[in-house]
Amino acid sequence: MVPDMICGPFADLLSSTMECILEIVLTSKNVFIERKSFAELSAYLNRIVPFLKEINRKNIADSTPWENVIQILNRQTVDARQLILECSKKNKVYLLMNCRLIAKRIQNITREISRALSCIPLASLDISSGIKEEIVQVIDSMRTAEFKTAIAEEEILEKIDSGIHQRNVDRSYANKLLVSIAEAIGVSTESSALRREFEEFKDEINNARLRKDQAEALQMDQIIALLERADAATSRQEKEKKYFIKRKSLGNQPLEPLLSFYCPITREVMTDPVETPSGHTFERCAIEKWLAEGNLCPMTSTPLNNTMMRPNKTLRQSIEEWKDRNTMITIANMKLKLSSAEEEEVLNCLEQLMDICEQREIHREWVIMEDYIPILIKLLDLKSRDIRNLVLEVLCVLAKDDNDAKERIAEVDSALESIVRSLGRRIGERKSAVALLLELSNCKSVQESIGKVQGCILLLVTMSSCDDNKAAKDARDVLENISFSDDNVILMAQANYFKYLLQRLSSGSSDVKLLMAKTLGEMELTDHNKSSLFEEGVLDSLLSLLSHGEVEVKQAGVKALLNLSSLPRNGQEMIRKGVMRPLLDMLYRHTASQSLRELVAATITKLAFSASSEALSLLDADDDIYELFSLVNLNGPAVQQSILQAFCAMCKSPSAANVKTKLAQRISATRFYSRKIELGSLDDSLHLNGMVWSEIGQFLQTWGLHHNAKADHFPN
Repeated sequence: MVPDMICGPFADLLSSTMECILEIVLTSKNVFIERKSFAELSAYLNRIVPFLKEINRKNIADSTPWENVIQILNRQTVDARQLILECSKKNKVYLLMNCRLIAKRIQNITREISRALSCIPLASLDISSGIKEEIVQVIDSMRTAEFKTAIAEEEILEKIDSGIHQRNVDRSYANKLLVSIAEAIGVSTESSALRREFEEFKDEINNARLRKDQAEALQMDQIIALLERADAATSRQEKEKKYFIKRKSLGNQPLEPLLSFYCPITREVMTDPVETPSGHTFERCAIEKWLAEGNLCPMTSTPLNNTMMRPNKTLRQSIEEWKDRNTMITIANMKLKLSSAEEEEVLNCLEQLMDICEQREIHREWVIMEDYIPILIKLLDLKSRDIRNLVLEVLCVLAKDDNDAKERIAEVDSALESIVRSLGRRIGERKSAVALLLELSNCKSVQESIGKVQGCILLLVTMSSCDDNKAAKDARDVLENISFSDDNVILMAQANYFKYLLQRLSSGSSDVKLLMAKTLGEMELTDHNKSSLFEEGVLDSLLSLLSHGEVEVKQAGVKALLNLSSLPRNGQEMIRKGVMRPLLDMLYRHTASQSLRELVAATITKLAFSASSEALSLLDADDDIYELFSLVNLNGPAVQQSILQAFCAMCKSPSAANVKTKLAQRISATRFYSRKIELGSLDDSLHLNGMVWSEIGQFLQTWGLHHNAKADHFPN
């Protein structure tokens, strides 16, 4: 007999709970943060469902304890469903900042459900032993479950905590942090996407204020202040507006430090002040050294140790604000000095500017916003090498890890041209210039402009093999950064730097391979270049082009081989690698264009002369010897000339006897005449000199054909 189903409010609550669990299982896949934790919770709840279904089928007389259990279970599953909804809808950055709290909430829900289920008297229930065992295991697992944030998320939160504690972190720190956040939440690292996500995060914080959650809003404000240091978080215009509002409020004259800023031991302004129990403040390193030498407190003569001192954060912040104020005013007041006609004054100003820029990254931002870059670029036109060199170094510091600064430098008229000119000057200036170009070339929007500067690539290639290892490496790194452009790669090849041309020829698209092969075919190459190209593996890439389906690609490959085959050892390597087979196939093919035939025939001629210098056979198959010779009568003058010259070369090679023998076996004077070879008519069309005709005559005479050709063409 089937037991009666439970009905009434208890049944409705039980049914609602099971529906809620099912919804959690389905929707937990949509969360952005703590997905693994939600999946684990869903798995636990899914294992509870069979038990709840079994209870639903039983007629329980006293349902009050059951109602308490199901009410707790229902309340917790509703909370879990609401949490999943929040983690699916709210801003991803906001959720990441709260991932520890989210993990804690999941753990609390899991523990509460475990406690509720453990109150059920399982032993008295009339249910299968398998379901009882399963629910016992689930209760035990949920009671001990630990939910922690993912390692990547925890690392981000630790960096945020550290950045907030340090207060004055560099922009590069914020940039890297924002990129890490984007990667963790699956958002593009493009500036526009980052800025959009960041703005949504700030909107979420405003919503927290509306909810009167001031504690959360205060914590998030600290995170916002940290992330606003990133380039993508705030636009250039917003940064400048904030800067000038603050700077104009400071006045024009630096302020002297307060007496409280000085350390009683060093008599200098403190950077890391610590306070003793008596209320006196010292520079940390100074008081630690003082105490390590066995001294008592300098002010009270009482015993002290390091554990009794704590950071004086309020004083430290005051000192930092004083330093920032004076630095802002100093930067604003220095520009006029750079216009001085006195070289010494300009150099002193540049050295001071360099010192300020190297102190902190925020200082470099202020220098940039004060519009120093155009002034510095103008100084590169001065005759003073010392000034130019120092300007290049300052610009390099400004550009470091700052794409905005890189773009500002490139935007100044003739800035890149001025920097490139320094590549051709003395070694010190060249090193500074290439270091700056390397920094600039790390910005994608500037890379293209660098390659377009006339003479830049040639100078970089020259520097890439200079004696200074650092400068040479910088030059190679710049070349790598701008090698994204096919035009730049071609310019590098024309300057005898073939690394990226070979890469594209090997693994580029069909269009790119075609372009690179054409470049090789049209270039004037030295014997050294031809040899080094073969050593770097160009032959395999070119051979693959000969089997390409497009005629234009084949033709470019053959032309490149023709250019490289003028070096005998290259030609010999081509023969060994089997280049003759595809060349002959193209020459025999009736569909081949005349221009392709001419290139193939000319290449075969070059290879024949390469083979003649060694005991290397150009044509191994009898049919190839016969077929190639027979093409003399079936092609235009250029192809005829190349084929005849190839056979002349073969007649001089160590394998000449073999070639003549094989050809004599397949050809006779009669058959030769039947093909209507009229050597007399070839004289005018080919314009062959007497030496070539003499060689042809000597070759033909081996078959008794000399007397049939015009005698004056074959002088004795």
